[in-house]
Amino acid sequence: MSGIVLTAATRQNLLSAQGTADLLGTTQNRLATGKKVNSALDNPLNFFTAQSLDSRAGDLSGLLDGISNGIQTIQAANTGITNIQKLVDSAKSVANQAKATAITTTGTGSADYASATAAATINFTIDGVAKSFSLASGSSLDTAIAGLNAAAGSSVFSKDSTGKRVAVNGVGKIEITGANATAIGFSTNGTDKATTTYYNESNNSADLTVNGLEARSNFAQQYNDLLSQIDQLSNDASFNGTNLINSSDTSKQLKIAFNADNTSNVTLKNVDATSAGLSLTAVTLDASKSFTQNTDIDTALTSLGNATSKLRTYATSFGSNLTIVQNRQDFTKNLINTLQTGSSNLVNADLNEEAANSQALSTRQSLAISALSLSNQAQQNVLQLLR
Repeated sequence: MSGIVLTAATRQNLLSAQGTADLLGTTQNRLATGKKVNSALDNPLNFFTAQSLDSRAGDLSGLLDGISNGIQTIQAANTGITNIQKLVDSAKSVANQAKATAITTTGTGSADYASATAAATINFTIDGVAKSFSLASGSSLDTAIAGLNAAAGSSVFSKDSTGKRVAVNGVGKIEITGANATAIGFSTNGTDKATTTYYNESNNSADLTVNGLEARSNFAQQYNDLLSQIDQLSNDASFNGTNLINSSDTSKQLKIAFNADNTSNVTLKNVDATSAGLSLTAVTLDASKSFTQNTDIDTALTSLGNATSKLRTYATSFGSNLTIVQNRQDFTKNLINTLQTGSSNLVNADLNEEAANSQALSTRQSLAISALSLSNQAQQNVLQLLR
């Protein structure tokens, strides 16, 4: 069987039409996929380079979640520190109110003073500071009062309205202790306020009444409650299970990676912002220790001042770290955009250009078909002769 015979003009037009069809197919594929390089066969260098850029952009995108969580963890810690500082300020206010509440001691001996038949040592304390007076045998009431005031360092002892008994009226918690209290007319082993936690000195004279202890005890309880709130708040200032302000344990530090191989990172050091970590000690609510002495309150105020300094240092550190992490977050986002843009430039097609090409190729294809028709016109003339 003989093959089909095409004229040279027809064959040339056919090859041209086939080439146009191939170009049109390529253009239509680019329009459909949006890419001019769809496989390594199209352009090996551009294909694999773009693939590498896309892979790195994907790795960085995965790191953005960790960076974002790190930012939220820092913000949670900073919020906790800010509110702990408010609690510390409240504790300062409570301590200052306690200090402003005056403690006074008043009382009168239950018995008239009688000249001592033998020498006796009178022991007493003022705000916990031990004092003593040696009462000589036969001392008069005036002599005894003068000696007591000399030992006290202030005029807290005087005669009562009858002029026969020793009276006490002074600032601070004054206690007359020991069996020799009777030598100046005071009873011993009193139970003044013995049923409460803010004053329970069983060896103090029952003839003395200490005023202001209950108020200071209430302030002490408020102070302890605020320290408890500091502990609770520091334990609640966590994000996604990570807490940066409730422990100094270095194993709880947070490390944030900025690149895929973790050669670029930042370590967020945790701090202990609990009451213990801030060196704040609760007031012992027994044996007259509930803020009864101004020196105890001054010690608490000093501790609160030191706590404020620590919190400010912590806030500065977290603020600096937050700036670093946010800066790296912005950098990573911009770098991802750069990588993806670079990849697109290598493999993406210009859709406007491809659309214009498609239209031109369609026109060319129509012209090629017409040319094929014209090139076969001579054979059609022979067919007409045969008819």
